[in-house]
Amino acid sequence: MSRSSNGWMVMLVLLGILFGVVGGGIMGGLVGMYVARNNTPQIAAPVPQEIKAVTPGQPPVVQNLTVSATSEVVETVRKVEAAVVTVVTNGGGNAFGGDAQASGSGVVISQEGHVITNNHVVEGSNNVAVIYSDGTRVSANMVGADPLTDIAVLKVEGKVPTFVPFGDSSALQLGEWVIAIGSPLGNYRGSVTVGVVSGLNRRVASQEGLIQTDAAINHGNSGGPLINLAGQIVGINTLVVRDSVGGAPAEGLGFSVPANTVRSVAEQLIARGRIDYPFIGISYTEVTPQVAAEQNLTTKNGVIITQVTPNSPAARAGLQNRDVVTAIDNNPIDQENSLRSILFRYRVGDTVALTVERGGKAMQIQITLVARPA
Repeated sequence: MSRSSNGWMVMLVLLGILFGVVGGGIMGGLVGMYVARNNTPQIAAPVPQEIKAVTPGQPPVVQNLTVSATSEVVETVRKVEAAVVTVVTNGGGNAFGGDAQASGSGVVISQEGHVITNNHVVEGSNNVAVIYSDGTRVSANMVGADPLTDIAVLKVEGKVPTFVPFGDSSALQLGEWVIAIGSPLGNYRGSVTVGVVSGLNRRVASQEGLIQTDAAINHGNSGGPLINLAGQIVGINTLVVRDSVGGAPAEGLGFSVPANTVRSVAEQLIARGRIDYPFIGISYTEVTPQVAAEQNLTTKNGVIITQVTPNSPAARAGLQNRDVVTAIDNNPIDQENSLRSILFRYRVGDTVALTVERGGKAMQIQITLVARPA
């Protein structure tokens, strides 16, 4: 056989091997696909969204998605923000011969234009104005103020944007979400901060029965509302504690006057322009577990009398120093209810029954409330 014949034979053999490899691979792939299709669980493919083809040379399509669900906080703020105002006052002269200007916050509580703020915001001012959330400024008249609770009521003329109703502050729970709205530093109108109820019935200096919250409160927030998620006023922001007695810095210690107290004060100021506080005639210290242990008391709640005012209802009823008042008309004086907040439920002239512990024995003492001396 010639060399050319041998060459052709080699080529034919190689082509045969190549076709065999390729054919075997194709057949193997087809068999694998058949087996996979018949033995693998079928998973429904997601419904494809409409996709617009991108023409070469054009930028990709951008879709703007709108989330329909909004949070309770956002909805609550939307409902009440128009009723929160900035309170601006002009007081005595300053070092440059002009009027000193201060500002705080407030909230509209009625269609008639009544506005709640703090007494310390408007105290000593010559004139007062409020600025609505849209920047409109209107004059306000003083209806009345109460330094003891640090609450003042103003009145604006004309139509108000909206108003916020009061809620029941006695129903507040520790850890409940609350919203503070106001004008911190006087420049940031409508600022919203969110926190929780950190404590109830707190006492700071002469103020008692306060709500403690960690919602940020700064200078200028004074007089603004503390709102629950139902869109109700549960407190009026009044102060913040920055330092402890020992000088240690503190954060998140804001305090508000409870709505039930604010409502009672506002109703009296609007009706009579003054507050007639029910008065017993005692000075006292709140009973705590530490006080109870030190004084060997059988109760861990209430107030211990430190002084009885001469010629007062308490003196005429025979109350004594070291007596412990634990309840008024069976309403316990405890961590949720201060003596002052319970007395606020009554009017001058009402007769109440005090539950008193003396020497380990409980007794009921009837007292007729009088107006607190000026």
